[in-house]
Amino acid sequence: MIQRKELIFQIVLHVLVFLFNIYDRKHPGIEGFEIAFFLNYSVWTAIISYYLMPKFLYQKKHWKFFIGVLLVLTGTILFQEMVLEPIFFAGTDRAQIWPGLNWAMFGVIPVVAILAGFKFAWDALQKQKQIDELKSVVEESELQFLRSQINPHFLFNNLNNLYSYALESSPKTPEIILEMSGVLRYMLYECKEKFVPLKKEAEQLGNFIKLYKMQIEERGNVSFKLGKIQSGYKIAPLILIVFIENAFKHSQSGQSSNIEIEIELTQKGNEIQFTCINNFEPSEQMQAVAAGIGLQNVRKRLELLYPGKHKLKILDKGKQYMVSLSMQLETA
Repeated sequence: MIQRKELIFQIVLHVLVFLFNIYDRKHPGIEGFEIAFFLNYSVWTAIISYYLMPKFLYQKKHWKFFIGVLLVLTGTILFQEMVLEPIFFAGTDRAQIWPGLNWAMFGVIPVVAILAGFKFAWDALQKQKQIDELKSVVEESELQFLRSQINPHFLFNNLNNLYSYALESSPKTPEIILEMSGVLRYMLYECKEKFVPLKKEAEQLGNFIKLYKMQIEERGNVSFKLGKIQSGYKIAPLILIVFIENAFKHSQSGQSSNIEIEIELTQKGNEIQFTCINNFEPSEQMQAVAAGIGLQNVRKRLELLYPGKHKLKILDKGKQYMVSLSMQLETA
């Protein structure tokens, strides 16, 4: 069934092609036979556009489509010469003379080609629109899936730490639970949108770092430098947390002292620069962390949300791991 937009498009197209086809500076005006001839072209072209194209061309049955077009062109010419000409030019030489196939084709093919060509272009645009919409739905579903992995990932890592504190009856256990509940509240209720305010995300980074610093205690130093964050900008939620989480896991993997973690987040205009550096002792466990699901997750999210708008560098310098990420932000 023809949609309203396509119907309006076809009406406008037919009017323009008709006026262009009959335009003659020496003989201005519209004759009845010109209307009849053009209607003949339109009807036969409709067969190409709404039957042959969907049934054969779009199904890649090219030979059947080509034969069908030849039959349509033949029918158009025969109807014009054997029916319309005798009606409008009865008693004249024009009604009795067959102009020849070449001459007839010259009059029919341009009009049919233009009308059918624009129909093909319309279908191509609609198909591309459907592909774009489907791609958008797939990307959104994939983003939702990737984001859904963050909460279990966060819980898995922190519940193990909380368990060890609980076994030791540490007085820090209630504080850890409180910090965890705050971060989880943010993850569950404030990160439903594709992008969140940058200031809010930066605030949660501070809370997240504070939660992990409790695990290091006196075994090293953790610094978090936060530059001036401007309002009016948005960022994909939880996209930086994975790097911070990995930094703490790297440093604690096989290392009981002298832990050094440096985290910095700065903003300049619509671009942020994030840097996370940590030391570590090489081990099989550290290699498993580096290849874990967290980094795969964040790489994929960056590709989907910031295509061509981010630069991610991850350097392994033997006993030092550095992440550098620059991103162009969305405006609120």
